[in-house]
Amino acid sequence: MCDLHDPSEHDHEIHAAGDGLSRRRIMQLLGAAGIATTAVAASADPAMAAASDEAAGLTAAGTAYTPPEGLAQDSPAKRTALGWIERNASRITGLNDEIWEHAELSLREWNSSIAQADFLRRAGFDIEFGTAGFPTAFTATYTRGKGGPAIGFSGEYDALPGLSQNKGVGEHDPKEYVHDPFAPSYGPGHGCGHCALGAAAAAAAAAVAEASRSHKLDVTVKFFGSTAEEQLIGKTYAVSRGVYDGLDAFLDWHPSTGNATGWGTSNAMTAVTFTFLGVAGHGGTPLGNKSALDAAVMMATMSEFLREESMASSARLHWVINNGGDIPNVTPEIAEISYYVREGSVERVQSLLEKVIAVSEAAATASRTSVRHRITSACWNQLPSKAFAELMYDNMRQIGPPKFSAEAQRLAKELQGSLGLPQSGLHDKIGELSPPNPVFLGGGSTDVADISWQVPTVSMGAALAPIGSKMHTWSTASCAGAAPAHAAVKAAAAYLAATAVDLLVKPELLRGVTEEFEKRRKDVAWKTALPDGYEPPMYEPPAWFLKRTGQSWPPENITWPPRRVISKEKFSSLGPALPPQT
Repeated sequence: MCDLHDPSEHDHEIHAAGDGLSRRRIMQLLGAAGIATTAVAASADPAMAAASDEAAGLTAAGTAYTPPEGLAQDSPAKRTALGWIERNASRITGLNDEIWEHAELSLREWNSSIAQADFLRRAGFDIEFGTAGFPTAFTATYTRGKGGPAIGFSGEYDALPGLSQNKGVGEHDPKEYVHDPFAPSYGPGHGCGHCALGAAAAAAAAAVAEASRSHKLDVTVKFFGSTAEEQLIGKTYAVSRGVYDGLDAFLDWHPSTGNATGWGTSNAMTAVTFTFLGVAGHGGTPLGNKSALDAAVMMATMSEFLREESMASSARLHWVINNGGDIPNVTPEIAEISYYVREGSVERVQSLLEKVIAVSEAAATASRTSVRHRITSACWNQLPSKAFAELMYDNMRQIGPPKFSAEAQRLAKELQGSLGLPQSGLHDKIGELSPPNPVFLGGGSTDVADISWQVPTVSMGAALAPIGSKMHTWSTASCAGAAPAHAAVKAAAAYLAATAVDLLVKPELLRGVTEEFEKRRKDVAWKTALPDGYEPPMYEPPAWFLKRTGQSWPPENITWPPRRVISKEKFSSLGPALPPQT
């Protein structure tokens, strides 16, 4: 959701704001409570230490940092790649707009995945749908010659529920309003900008392929169309199935509020859903009923008490009740509450998760219901790459920020006015490259993180949303189908393609990136955070989609149909009947 998307997103926002120290930095300097504990844990936790420059032996404490220059160099191949993006700008922004219009939710991106795959097929890529068993995931491959490096790009296309918004409108105006007199809602929308993410990444992959053809550069370009990023499902499971094996470099980007790259880490995360089962009954005669909703509410309340003594500054815990009943006059027999449990490493997530599970069991005991839980996704913290970020930054600095039109800036300022933010528009500079904070204070998560432990990975952000705003909002959806996205998509495609071409024409850069990667992970044995026997959630595709993509249903890696969840609980006893009152 999106979740974090780009592991240095917070740093992008710091640079974009341009108003001095961030809250995270101020807390660090003041020695806020809990930070010391997190720092000690980082030095002892191998996964967190691998993300630390000092622990990995890449820098000394207190050393001043100046980004190196001259890493990114002009070359005929790079000019060809950037020229291809410029000549095909209308096709690239058209792909963004098409996916924006579809606004399809995770695991159900039927039209969006096909649109992205068709774009790459026309660019000379071979397409194979059904990556890791996911119907809407695909792998696109272009190969020239033998022995060249394998370079991967990350594509996404899922929207978020409830964030429907008309494009280019400066106030909240849902494109799809769902009328219900008891529960009005909005349709899905691209409030995280994955329409732009996939379009720019596909354009970059196609541009690198064109440079390879024109200049006889041996390479394998692989584009991974990934499903369900918003739920961190697609890539984490695909990594566990070996989908990303054999790559030499992986390039990732995400829409943001600033234009920047970095080599910070992210939070590891486990997503878990708790299902409470009780006994339904008439609300007017509630005695003996067992309310599953009561259990979910008790769990939510009790889990909040974990914050004082069980959560360090790097931890995050947030929840939503997915299913709490339909009408007050029926005691809810089934209720579900889902949590995202985040911490600096998989081991630290597990420690917090065990406490959350204990809370669920206490809620079930108190409500006389039963509870079960299932893990829907789990990812690692990101393994950063300083050398890769420095190369990306040099390309971003040379290419320059997105070229925002007056229309794009006008929309951004209107949105800022609607949100009560300073009307400063869109970030039109390249944020400075600086080392991540030495003390990790937590944040979002990304399923790209699991890829980063298999292959050197770089992430960057390009401004699509107004300064000061946030992703996962209707305001981002307004920008994602309009002028701000069109500028961001072209800039992001150029940053990605230029960086990838540098790796091809200057092999020493790739060697340096690889050496850092091996150094960081040498003391860590990566193992998927997904539980043994994990089966990813899926929806059955429509027949037309299966026919169009050449797939059959179900895939071999899931049980279908899934087991039904049905309550077998009994009414609660009130004890012996009371004697008549006289």
